Parts: sequence; C-alpha cells; structure tokens
Amino acid sequence: MVKKQVDASPVTQGKRTDLQQLATHLGLSKTTVSFVLNDAPQAQQLSAETRKRVLEAAKKLNYRPSYYARNLRKGSSESIGVIVPEMSEGYFTLVMGGVEEYLLEKHFLYFTTCHYWRPELMKDYPRMLQDRGVEGLLVLNTNVEFESHLPTVAVSGHKTGPLVTNVTLDHVASAQLAIQHLYELGHRRIAFMKGQQYSVDSKFRWKAILDVARDFGLKVPPELTIELQANSWSPELGYFPVKAFITRKQEFSAMFCFNDTAAIGAMRALGEAGLRIPEDVSVIGFDDIMSAAYQRPSLTTIRQPLRAMGTIAARTLLEKIIHPEERFPEEIVMGPELVVRESSGKAKARERTKA
Repeated sequence: MVKKQVDASPVTQGKRTDLQQLATHLGLSKTTVSFVLNDAPQAQQLSAETRKRVLEAAKKLNYRPSYYARNLRKGSSESIGVIVPEMSEGYFTLVMGGVEEYLLEKHFLYFTTCHYWRPELMKDYPRMLQDRGVEGLLVLNTNVEFESHLPTVAVSGHKTGPLVTNVTLDHVASAQLAIQHLYELGHRRIAFMKGQQYSVDSKFRWKAILDVARDFGLKVPPELTIELQANSWSPELGYFPVKAFITRKQEFSAMFCFNDTAAIGAMRALGEAGLRIPEDVSVIGFDDIMSAAYQRPSLTTIRQPLRAMGTIAARTLLEKIIHPEERFPEEIVMGPELVVRESSGKAKARERTKA
C-alpha cells in the first residue's frame, strides 16, 4: 500500500505567509529568518546555503513582512495622511502634483481620504489615519477642526493650533489684482461671485473683495452678487447661478468668478444668453487650472501658485515630523499673479463714464 505524504507545514502556496509560518516551514527560528529577510549584520554568521534557502522560500511562499511590525522596528512609517473634500480636475490635482513630487523625492508614502464635506468623515478620518501609523496630516481646503497629536499642515486652511501650519494665499492682493485690472479697463458695474459657505476660503476672499472694491469706489450691491450653493467642482457650479442671474436683467459689464471652474460655467451661460466675451462682458476666474488657457476665449484669471503650495506644504510637514522640537510658523502666505488672457477687455464707452 502506497502512503500519501502529507506536508505538515501550515503554509499554503499562493497565499500570503507570515513570519511564523515561514519559520515553521523552514524549521528555523523566527529570529534567524528575520535576520536574513532584513539583511541584518547577524545574517552574515549564517551559512550561505541557509540564507539562500530562506530567501527562496520567502519568494515561493509569497511572504510579506507585517507593515505594523516593520514600522515598530524602524520607529517610523514614512507615511502621511492627506485629507481632502474630493479629488477633481483643477485645484486639487495641481496642489497634489506638488505634494506627490516632493514626497516621492523623500521616499514618503501618502494615504488620501475624501470627506465630501460630511461632518462624520471630517471627524473620523484623522483618527483612522493616525491608527494606521501615519506620522503627520496634510489637509487641503479644509479647516483643522479635529483633535490630533500629529504634526499638521493645511493648504487654504484658516484654523490655528499648536501643531498646525496653514499655507494660504494673500486674498487681499488677489482681489487687488483682479479689481484693478477691470477698473483700468473701464468697468464700473462688476458682478461678483461669492463662494459656498462651507468652502474655507469663501469668507476671507469675500471680505477682501468688499474691502478692495470700496477702495476703488465700487459698489457691491446684492443685485450684482452671485452666491454659489452647489457642492460641485464641475462647471455647473457657475453655469446655473449665472443663468439665474441673467434673468434679473441687471446691467453689468464684467464678472469676477470664485474659481476657474465656475468661470467656465459662467462663460457658457453668458454665451447662451447672446453675450459676447469680452466684447459685452469681461470674465475673470481664480486659480489658473490647467484648462483655463485652453478655453475659448482663454480665461483671464488670478493664479494661485497651487503646485508650489503643495510642495511647500509637504516640505513643511516632513520638517515638522523630523524636527518635532522646533517651532514652525502658524501661517505661510503665498502671493498671487494676474494672468491676462482673452476673456477680459475694455468696457464700452458708456460703461467707462459711470461712477
């Protein structure tokens, strides 16, 4: 009678193997196997045959080291958590381009979570990321309203704290550039977009617009104000509010939009109403997203240095992680730039004569 040989090893080929299973399969101690797999100095005391056998078995049996055990040994996870409202073309992709490029250079990994402005996710994600071993938090377009013991950097955030650094834009300078540009082109009746209430920049940018408009002697009456409501990063954000605005039959010759995405939607709505850009209405956006230069007409906009903001945020966060004893600024303010393209032009003569 032929007896069938049974492998007493707990390892099943093709499935993930842990250190204990691998050591049992090889008939070696966990310590010995660990020395070989981590290329520790002690491994040199083992025979070449033993080292080779361990490495071949690890490959054959799909051994993967425990992420948490490895981090415990190293004392570092070399990873950060990134918290964003959502990931769409435009603002977020440009900021994350700078973040990712810097982290790749420094061999750091990042985990991205999208909260979609849901309060429970905004509260839970920081804790969940911390439980997974991240060493710091990078928060985009979201205020730091949560408790955390980790170094934190916010891009376009406005909440301060002992471990928080905010990378922000100079909104007064931004409003100055946009309004001065339109004013010098002769525009006096300007429609202004106000961002959604939950957008962290809305309040600060709107205050800057009101202050700068007053300095130029311009009025910002309710009838020339377009308030955005939708939780959207599609051009529909500006399209539907501007269609509704046009029905008010207000006289205006220029429009300063909350962001480029809304401006693209606004230009579509204006065109459908028979208004030419810039001959009848000049339009200015905000951000300078990648598609802004390729609209027809191309979009005049206030450029945020989004990629640079991402790079600076990532660099600051890693410095805070590496040097926890140092003091870091609560705010790093970046300067804007006016990018003049085809969507802005001189006001008609009758508009330039108005006060």
